[in-house]
Amino acid sequence: MGIFSRFTHFLRVRASAALDKAEDPGQVMDYSYNKQIEQLQQLRRSIADVMTSEKRLQLQQAQLAEKVDKLDLQARQALLAKREDLALIALQRKEMLLSQLASYEQQIAQVRAQSEKLITMERTVSARVEAFRTQKEMVKAQYSAAQAQVKINETLTGISQEMSEMSLAMQRAQDKVLTMQARANAMDALLEQGILNEQGLLGATGDTFERELQQIATQQNIEMQLQAMKQQLQLGGPSVQQKQVEGPAPE
Repeated sequence: MGIFSRFTHFLRVRASAALDKAEDPGQVMDYSYNKQIEQLQQLRRSIADVMTSEKRLQLQQAQLAEKVDKLDLQARQALLAKREDLALIALQRKEMLLSQLASYEQQIAQVRAQSEKLITMERTVSARVEAFRTQKEMVKAQYSAAQAQVKINETLTGISQEMSEMSLAMQRAQDKVLTMQARANAMDALLEQGILNEQGLLGATGDTFERELQQIATQQNIEMQLQAMKQQLQLGGPSVQQKQVEGPAPE
């Protein structure tokens, strides 16, 4: 891995770490699964390229084998025609082609081994990707279920809080009702006992001006009664006063 590749990989890791909080696990796993699919497809393309190279080498080998067979036939024909020199040239060319055929055979064997290695790798990677896909779907389902449970719990928490507030409001209302009822019952009891009467209630609720007028009227009434009693005592004379002092005569 080159410096630029390592730097790019580092940036991707940092970016992925920064996105962990913003993305849910399902999105992260989908992204990873898509990357694995891309790598698997790249591996399959590489296998196809290697197999194509093998087929090309096999085709070239077959063409070379045909030339070898043709040179062998030409050498036999030259010998039959008593042209040993031509037969020798044909056999020399045949020998060169045979060495090339051996080289082709080695190359084909190497390419075939590489192809088999890639095929085995593709099967392993494909199995891992499929297992990851199954695990991914399971994790996504678990995450969705957990999300639903969290929303349900949040809803239940909100309902519980609202019910608590409603209960407190209901308790306060009931306390006020009980207080008002107790006050009304106390007022009824005082009225029944005569402790409070209409005048008392009016005096309690009247203003200062009315109370002062009532006190003046009362005081004037008392003074008038006192003057009347004095006049009665003066009109009766000393004998009346003496009788009132001594009391009634005995029988």
